[in-house]
Amino acid sequence: MTPTLVRRHRPSPTSPESRARDWAEIQERMLVPLYEAVYERLEVGPETRLLALGCGSGLSLLMAAARGAAVCGVDADGRRLGLARERLQPEGTPPDGTRLLVGGPEDVPGPAGGAFTLVTAFDPLRTAGDTRALAADLRRAAARATRGAPVVLAGWGPQERCAASGALRVAARLADPMCAPARWRPSGRDDLENLAREAGLAPDGSGRVSCPYGYADMRSAVRGLLSTGAFDAAVRAADEEQVTKELTEALHPYLRGDGTVWMPNVFRYLIARV
Repeated sequence: MTPTLVRRHRPSPTSPESRARDWAEIQERMLVPLYEAVYERLEVGPETRLLALGCGSGLSLLMAAARGAAVCGVDADGRRLGLARERLQPEGTPPDGTRLLVGGPEDVPGPAGGAFTLVTAFDPLRTAGDTRALAADLRRAAARATRGAPVVLAGWGPQERCAASGALRVAARLADPMCAPARWRPSGRDDLENLAREAGLAPDGSGRVSCPYGYADMRSAVRGLLSTGAFDAAVRAADEEQVTKELTEALHPYLRGDGTVWMPNVFRYLIARV
Protein backbone atom coordinates (compact mmCIF):
# COMPACT_ATOMS: atom_id res chain seq x y z
CA MET A 1 0.00 0.00 0.00
CA THR A 2 1.29 3.41 -0.94
CA PRO A 3 1.75 5.54 2.18
CA THR A 4 -0.45 8.57 2.45
CA LEU A 5 1.39 11.86 2.55
CA VAL A 6 0.17 14.05 5.36
CA ARG A 7 0.63 17.77 4.76
CA ARG A 8 1.06 19.93 7.79
CA HIS A 9 -1.61 22.61 7.81
CA ARG A 10 -0.41 26.17 8.20
CA PRO A 11 -2.81 28.93 9.08
CA SER A 12 -3.47 31.52 6.42
CA PRO A 13 -1.46 34.72 6.90
CA THR A 14 -3.34 37.54 8.53
CA SER A 15 -4.73 39.87 5.88
CA PRO A 16 -3.52 43.49 5.62
CA GLU A 17 -7.07 44.61 6.40
CA SER A 18 -7.08 42.60 9.64
CA ARG A 19 -3.67 43.99 10.60
CA ALA A 20 -4.91 47.55 10.13
CA ARG A 21 -7.99 46.84 12.25
CA ASP A 22 -5.84 45.20 14.94
CA TRP A 23 -3.65 48.30 15.02
CA ALA A 24 -6.65 50.55 15.50
CA GLU A 25 -8.46 48.36 18.03
CA ILE A 26 -5.58 46.83 20.02
CA GLN A 27 -2.20 48.47 19.57
CA GLU A 28 -2.56 52.18 18.84
CA ARG A 29 -3.99 53.01 22.27
CA MET A 30 -0.67 51.97 23.87
CA LEU A 31 0.75 55.32 22.76
CA VAL A 32 -1.97 57.46 24.39
CA PRO A 33 0.29 58.49 27.33
CA LEU A 34 2.86 59.73 24.80
CA TYR A 35 0.28 61.79 22.90
CA GLU A 36 -1.11 63.25 26.10
CA ALA A 37 2.31 64.21 27.48
CA VAL A 38 3.34 65.99 24.29
CA TYR A 39 0.03 67.82 23.83
CA GLU A 40 0.04 68.95 27.44
CA ARG A 41 3.63 70.18 27.27
CA LEU A 42 3.06 72.08 24.02
CA GLU A 43 -0.39 73.37 25.09
CA VAL A 44 -2.13 72.05 21.98
CA GLY A 45 -5.45 73.84 21.55
CA PRO A 46 -7.62 75.94 19.21
CA GLU A 47 -4.62 77.90 17.88
CA THR A 48 -2.78 74.73 16.85
CA ARG A 49 -2.55 73.64 13.22
CA LEU A 50 -1.16 70.10 13.36
CA LEU A 51 0.46 68.00 10.64
CA ALA A 52 0.95 64.36 11.70
CA LEU A 53 3.37 62.17 9.73
CA GLY A 54 2.50 58.47 9.84
CA CYS A 55 -0.83 59.27 11.48
CA GLY A 56 -2.01 55.65 11.26
CA SER A 57 -5.66 55.18 12.16
CA GLY A 58 -5.89 58.66 13.57
CA LEU A 59 -6.03 58.35 17.37
CA SER A 60 -3.43 61.08 17.90
CA LEU A 61 -5.36 63.35 15.54
CA LEU A 62 -8.62 62.62 17.33
CA MET A 63 -7.06 63.60 20.65
CA ALA A 64 -5.64 66.83 19.20
CA ALA A 65 -8.97 67.69 17.57
CA ALA A 66 -10.71 67.17 20.94
CA ARG A 67 -8.45 69.95 22.25
CA GLY A 68 -9.65 72.22 19.45
CA ALA A 69 -6.71 71.83 17.06
CA ALA A 70 -7.06 71.83 13.27
CA VAL A 71 -5.56 68.54 12.13
CA CYS A 72 -4.06 67.05 9.00
CA GLY A 73 -2.62 63.56 8.77
CA VAL A 74 -0.65 61.64 6.16
CA ASP A 75 0.17 57.94 6.06
CA ALA A 76 1.45 55.53 3.43
CA ASP A 77 -1.01 52.83 4.59
CA GLY A 78 -4.36 53.50 2.96
CA ARG A 79 -6.07 50.85 5.13
CA ARG A 80 -5.09 52.57 8.37
CA LEU A 81 -6.02 55.92 6.88
CA GLY A 82 -9.46 54.57 5.99
CA LEU A 83 -9.98 53.75 9.67
CA ALA A 84 -8.84 57.27 10.56
CA ARG A 85 -11.56 58.63 8.28
CA GLU A 86 -14.13 56.51 10.11
CA ARG A 87 -13.04 58.14 13.37
CA LEU A 88 -12.57 61.73 12.22
CA GLN A 89 -14.90 62.04 9.25
CA PRO A 90 -17.83 59.69 9.87
CA GLU A 91 -20.35 59.52 7.07
CA GLY A 92 -22.96 62.25 7.27
CA THR A 93 -20.93 64.71 9.33
CA PRO A 94 -20.24 68.16 7.87
CA PRO A 95 -16.63 68.92 6.84
CA ASP A 96 -14.60 70.56 9.63
CA GLY A 97 -11.28 71.16 7.90
CA THR A 98 -9.74 67.82 8.90
CA ARG A 99 -7.62 66.41 6.08
CA LEU A 100 -6.37 62.85 5.74
CA LEU A 101 -4.11 62.00 2.82
CA VAL A 102 -2.40 58.85 1.57
CA GLY A 103 1.22 59.76 0.92
CA GLY A 104 3.75 62.06 2.51
CA PRO A 105 4.16 65.71 3.45
CA GLU A 106 4.87 66.66 -0.16
CA ASP A 107 1.21 65.86 -0.89
CA VAL A 108 -0.12 68.29 1.73
CA PRO A 109 -1.32 71.75 0.73
CA GLY A 110 -0.89 74.58 3.23
CA PRO A 111 -3.57 74.64 5.95
CA ALA A 112 -6.31 77.22 6.08
CA GLY A 113 -5.34 80.06 8.39
CA GLY A 114 -1.60 79.84 7.77
CA ALA A 115 1.29 77.38 7.98
CA PHE A 116 1.32 74.43 10.40
CA THR A 117 2.29 75.28 13.97
CA LEU A 118 3.12 71.70 15.03
CA VAL A 119 4.48 68.62 13.23
CA THR A 120 4.53 65.17 14.83
CA ALA A 121 6.20 61.88 13.92
CA PHE A 122 5.04 59.71 16.80
CA ASP A 123 5.60 56.18 15.48
CA PRO A 124 8.70 54.85 17.33
CA LEU A 125 9.09 51.92 14.95
CA ARG A 126 9.15 54.26 11.98
CA THR A 127 11.86 56.43 13.52
CA ALA A 128 13.94 53.27 14.07
CA GLY A 129 13.71 52.38 10.38
CA ASP A 130 14.88 54.26 7.30
CA THR A 131 16.16 57.46 8.92
CA ARG A 132 17.24 58.98 5.60
CA ALA A 133 13.71 58.77 4.21
CA LEU A 134 12.20 60.07 7.45
CA ALA A 135 14.66 62.98 7.55
CA ALA A 136 13.58 63.89 4.02
CA ASP A 137 9.92 63.75 5.09
CA LEU A 138 10.68 65.97 8.09
CA ARG A 139 12.38 68.54 5.86
CA ARG A 140 9.35 68.63 3.57
CA ALA A 141 7.01 68.95 6.55
CA ALA A 142 9.13 71.71 8.10
CA ALA A 143 8.83 73.68 4.87
CA ARG A 144 5.07 73.83 5.49
CA ALA A 145 5.42 74.95 9.12
CA THR A 146 5.87 78.35 10.73
CA ARG A 147 9.37 79.44 11.67
CA GLY A 148 10.16 78.15 15.17
CA ALA A 149 7.31 75.61 15.12
CA PRO A 150 7.94 72.46 17.20
CA VAL A 151 8.53 69.15 15.45
CA VAL A 152 8.07 66.15 17.75
CA LEU A 153 9.90 62.87 17.20
CA ALA A 154 9.35 59.76 19.31
CA GLY A 155 11.43 56.65 19.89
CA TRP A 156 12.15 53.86 22.33
CA GLY A 157 13.66 54.59 25.70
CA PRO A 158 16.57 52.61 27.18
CA GLN A 159 16.40 48.99 26.14
CA GLU A 160 16.49 47.76 29.75
CA ARG A 161 13.31 49.75 30.45
CA CYS A 162 11.37 48.46 27.42
CA ALA A 163 9.91 45.00 27.98
CA ALA A 164 8.74 44.91 24.36
CA SER A 165 12.37 44.82 23.20
CA GLY A 166 12.51 41.06 23.80
CA ALA A 167 9.57 40.48 21.48
CA LEU A 168 10.96 42.86 18.88
CA ARG A 169 14.29 41.03 18.89
CA VAL A 170 12.35 38.03 17.56
CA ALA A 171 11.38 40.16 14.57
CA ALA A 172 14.97 41.27 14.01
CA ARG A 173 16.39 37.76 14.26
CA LEU A 174 13.85 36.09 11.98
CA ALA A 175 14.04 38.90 9.44
CA ASP A 176 17.83 38.79 9.20
CA PRO A 177 17.92 36.58 6.07
CA MET A 178 15.93 39.33 4.32
CA CYS A 179 18.49 41.95 5.38
CA ALA A 180 15.48 44.14 6.03
CA PRO A 181 16.64 47.76 6.55
CA ALA A 182 13.52 48.70 8.52
CA ARG A 183 13.70 45.87 11.05
CA TRP A 184 13.74 46.83 14.71
CA ARG A 185 16.97 47.66 16.50
CA PRO A 186 17.62 49.12 19.96
CA SER A 187 17.51 52.90 20.14
CA GLY A 188 20.75 54.77 20.61
CA ARG A 189 20.98 57.58 23.15
CA ASP A 190 21.23 60.32 20.51
CA ASP A 191 19.19 58.77 17.68
CA LEU A 192 16.39 61.36 17.81
CA GLU A 193 18.81 64.29 18.04
CA ASN A 194 20.81 62.96 15.09
CA LEU A 195 17.64 62.50 13.06
CA ALA A 196 16.50 66.04 13.86
CA ARG A 197 19.84 67.53 12.82
CA GLU A 198 19.86 65.49 9.60
CA ALA A 199 16.47 67.06 8.82
CA GLY A 200 17.82 70.55 9.49
CA LEU A 201 15.97 70.96 12.80
CA ALA A 202 17.29 72.31 16.09
CA PRO A 203 16.73 70.07 19.18
CA ASP A 204 14.97 72.00 21.94
CA GLY A 205 14.07 69.68 24.81
CA SER A 206 12.96 66.11 25.40
CA GLY A 207 11.04 63.91 27.79
CA ARG A 208 10.30 60.32 28.75
CA VAL A 209 6.88 58.73 29.08
CA SER A 210 5.75 55.38 30.46
CA CYS A 211 3.75 53.54 27.78
CA PRO A 212 3.05 50.01 29.01
CA TYR A 213 1.73 47.48 26.54
CA GLY A 214 -1.28 45.82 28.18
CA TYR A 215 -3.38 43.11 26.51
CA ALA A 216 -6.46 41.17 27.53
CA ASP A 217 -4.85 37.84 26.64
CA MET A 218 -1.97 36.27 24.73
CA ARG A 219 -3.90 36.18 21.45
CA SER A 220 -4.53 39.92 21.63
CA ALA A 221 -0.87 40.54 22.45
CA VAL A 222 0.30 38.61 19.40
CA ARG A 223 -2.25 40.28 17.14
CA GLY A 224 -1.38 43.72 18.46
CA LEU A 225 2.36 43.33 18.00
CA LEU A 226 1.98 41.79 14.53
CA SER A 227 -0.11 44.82 13.54
CA THR A 228 2.82 47.20 14.15
CA GLY A 229 4.56 46.18 10.93
CA ALA A 230 7.75 45.34 12.86
CA PHE A 231 7.26 41.63 12.08
CA ASP A 232 6.40 41.91 8.38
CA ALA A 233 9.91 41.13 7.16
CA ALA A 234 10.11 38.21 9.60
CA VAL A 235 6.86 36.78 8.23
CA ARG A 236 8.23 37.05 4.70
CA ALA A 237 11.52 35.42 5.66
CA ALA A 238 9.99 32.59 7.71
CA ASP A 239 6.20 32.28 7.88
CA GLU A 240 3.48 33.60 10.15
CA GLU A 241 3.15 30.34 12.06
CA GLN A 242 6.83 30.37 13.04
CA VAL A 243 6.77 34.07 13.92
CA THR A 244 3.65 33.61 16.05
CA LYS A 245 5.20 30.64 17.87
CA GLU A 246 8.43 32.47 18.73
CA LEU A 247 6.63 35.70 19.57
CA THR A 248 4.36 33.82 21.99
CA GLU A 249 7.42 32.31 23.68
CA ALA A 250 9.01 35.76 24.02
CA LEU A 251 5.82 37.13 25.59
CA HIS A 252 5.42 34.30 28.08
CA PRO A 253 7.40 36.02 30.91
CA TYR A 254 4.84 38.85 30.81
CA LEU A 255 1.79 36.60 31.04
CA ARG A 256 0.06 37.18 34.38
CA GLY A 257 -2.02 34.81 36.43
CA ASP A 258 -5.31 36.27 35.19
CA GLY A 259 -4.33 35.63 31.57
CA THR A 260 -3.47 39.24 30.73
CA VAL A 261 -0.13 40.30 29.24
CA TRP A 262 1.61 43.35 30.74
CA MET A 263 4.84 44.82 29.35
CA PRO A 264 6.25 48.01 30.91
CA ASN A 265 7.91 50.33 28.39
CA VAL A 266 9.41 53.80 28.39
CA PHE A 267 9.33 55.99 25.30
CA ARG A 268 11.35 59.09 24.65
CA TYR A 269 10.26 62.15 22.68
CA LEU A 270 12.29 65.03 21.30
CA ILE A 271 11.03 68.51 20.56
CA ALA A 272 12.95 70.17 17.73
CA ARG A 273 12.38 73.53 16.09
CA VAL A 274 12.00 74.55 12.47
